Amino acid sequence: MSDLFAPPGGWRVRILDLSGASEDNVTEEVGGFPTLMQANAFARRYVRDSVERCRAAGASAREVLDAWFAFGEDAEVVDAGEAGWRSNTELQDFADRPAAEEERDWRALDPRRDPGLDLE
Repeated sequence: MSDLFAPPGGWRVRILDLSGASEDNVTEEVGGFPTLMQANAFARRYVRDSVERCRAAGASAREVLDAWFAFGEDAEVVDAGEAGWRSNTELQDFADRPAAEEERDWRALDPRRDPGLDLE
């Protein structure tokens, strides 16, 4: 697949609740990404933010991962196949290294955001 052949309505990112709070673990699907690159970047930042929300002061990387698998949220690009970003490729790095603010800013890429709104 390529960005030239986005599905109708754009690419979608599925948010998964790892705590098992819902039956199928799907919290929501965010649609309308015009490119696969944007959908992948959103998914990556969303997971990066989730990992950081699970990071306790002084926690080891293992403890961060344990907390994320128990309480965090994962994200996947729907129907992107091998071209879709996968959390397992970067999860250890996320746990090892705290994120900079920009690495966590999934809201800046959210297609649901009204560009006329100033959220700052």
